[in-house]
Amino acid sequence: MSGDWLLGLSSALWFGILTSISPCPLATNIAAISFIGRRVDRPHAVIATGVLYALGRTIVYVVLAGLLVSSLLSAPSVSHALQKYMNKVLGPLLILVGMMLLGLIEFHTRGSKLGARVGRRAEQWGIWGGLLLGVVFALAFCPSSAALFFGSLLPISVKYESRLWLPLAYGLGTALPVILFALAIAAGASAVARAFQRVAAFERWARIATGLIFIAVGVYFSLVFIFRVW
Repeated sequence: MSGDWLLGLSSALWFGILTSISPCPLATNIAAISFIGRRVDRPHAVIATGVLYALGRTIVYVVLAGLLVSSLLSAPSVSHALQKYMNKVLGPLLILVGMMLLGLIEFHTRGSKLGARVGRRAEQWGIWGGLLLGVVFALAFCPSSAALFFGSLLPISVKYESRLWLPLAYGLGTALPVILFALAIAAGASAVARAFQRVAAFERWARIATGLIFIAVGVYFSLVFIFRVW
């Protein structure tokens, strides 16, 4: 693998992780963790439910991104336009996503209510309820997750013509914290409490750092490809 491809793959994974710990998706993930942790007396069931949750999220993102990327690349006129204008569009898009990550642009969502409602319905599914939660929560786009998926993952997937691997990395990234929490629940309640504290602290700094990087790169792309400063 080339270094450029590995950069794209690691970026997709990071976008997925950042999606999972952003405020609105984090609310649904907490609901999923609560659902997974109800079988704390059965560590294997906890881990299996967490893995199925990760599988559900990953399948949705891979299928959705794969279809969108294939559709964009299969149309010659669209593919040509993307190659011609992608860098011009990417600059303002990155600035917009960065502003959303920094909280400069805010939207009110109902992600936590959705999580509680679906979580109750998944109870009767047993460990397979994790798969249901993963699918539903992945489809329930919040502004922040929509910005990262459509504004960050899709452009780099189109750039690398990746219908599978980049969306797969993104999907795994969105589910990774839940898998880690499932392992922590299986290990013991004290480990879960410490993990929650670390995620809360990490989310703020990760979001700020990524938002600033997005804005900086977006400004650079805008200056180079729109205003032709260099």
